[in-house]
Amino acid sequence: MAAKSNTLVRFLTALAVVPGMLALMFVGPAWGWMLFVLLATGVGAYELFGMTHPGDAIARAGGVGLSMMVYLAIWYGFELDKPALWLTATLLVPVLSLLLNLWRMPEEMSKAALRMAVGTFGPIWLGTGLGSVAALRIVGGDPYGPGYVVFALVLSWLSDTGAYFAGRSFGKHKLAEKISPKKTVEGAIGGVVTATAGAVGAHFIVLDALPIRDAVILGIIGSLLGIFGDLGESVLKRSVGVKDSGGIVPGHGGILDRVDATMITAPIVLLYLVWMR
Repeated sequence: MAAKSNTLVRFLTALAVVPGMLALMFVGPAWGWMLFVLLATGVGAYELFGMTHPGDAIARAGGVGLSMMVYLAIWYGFELDKPALWLTATLLVPVLSLLLNLWRMPEEMSKAALRMAVGTFGPIWLGTGLGSVAALRIVGGDPYGPGYVVFALVLSWLSDTGAYFAGRSFGKHKLAEKISPKKTVEGAIGGVVTATAGAVGAHFIVLDALPIRDAVILGIIGSLLGIFGDLGESVLKRSVGVKDSGGIVPGHGGILDRVDATMITAPIVLLYLVWMR
């Protein structure tokens, strides 16, 4: 009964949020989409550093700032055709993170390595992952930019949804029991199939500029890697002893819980555009 209730909440949340996102993508100005995803990046970083730097508001704020710096660098790097902006920000993150963590060294030295590692990995992971979601709007060009954003989101969302229902219906073999006990091989296969079907559907509905062969290949690769992105976030949560990264999205947990796979699929689609077009 609880599972059905949670599924309903997730559906209603998506029903309330998705139309607004689509309107912002297809009708709103590019800067509006940039600001929307920038807000998501800030919230996601706040959740991440809240898990790894509990009780340290300054370190948490520093992690949020570094994440947003990388995000803005990748956005303006593509908008102004200055890739050196993203490279500069990425190279600065380890330096600034090291200084921040030396300043905010925890009392328990056993936690220092995790804080230093996440302080570097987190901003690059979030800033590049969600920065790619935003940058697809620019790199895809008019009128296809919003279609590429939808395509990247479809890969992650349908992979997650397909895996959930396939796992509940047919799941028998555990995928990574130590990391996420409920995930199954059958669920993962269902997620790949669903996401690939969604990629083909996106080709016909919003992205006819993307060859159907490439849509299928990206669907398979993106959904598979998205599953690993989901598992990666699960490792992080289990290592710090939390179930959800936050509670800002009813039925879905936190922002990180909703975009963990997207932060893998979006860069894959962006790399495709950069190298293949």
